[in-house]
Amino acid sequence: MYTPIIGTLGYVLSPDARQVLLLCRNARPDDQHFGKYNGLGGKMRPDEDVRSCMTREIEEEAGIVCLEMNLRGTISWPGFGPGGESWLGFIFLITAFSGVPKKSCEEGGLAWHRLEEISRLPMWEGDRFFLPLVFDGDPRPFHGVMPYSQGRPVSWSHFR
Repeated sequence: MYTPIIGTLGYVLSPDARQVLLLCRNARPDDQHFGKYNGLGGKMRPDEDVRSCMTREIEEEAGIVCLEMNLRGTISWPGFGPGGESWLGFIFLITAFSGVPKKSCEEGGLAWHRLEEISRLPMWEGDRFFLPLVFDGDPRPFHGVMPYSQGRPVSWSHFR
């Protein structure tokens, strides 16, 4: 039986759409994501839908309110968690927001990064496979599966 942890992952675009707000997970050395750059997000609560979860997570982590967001895709990550837990993620692109993003949150620092430079940042190896689909402008959402073993992706497949 497949019983994944359900979560959201959001990428906030700057008003000129040239930069993305990323979280550098550098606050807790025992964090599975320590030292990696990532979008914002987290686990969905039982009383939430995925859009509400994404909105809440962005507000908690960045201190901004999502005004416009698009579901860019879904990814199943079997075996991704530190104990081999599986995740099902809903990936969003936030194209409009109100407020000024915080400089940090309890998980690490927040900063704007130019889209063409994000591939050079330390991140999960598997993120390099799906991030181009998040920012490519194709209006169709993608749906993928990326099994993990020992902290590394084993394969990647997706369709639109």
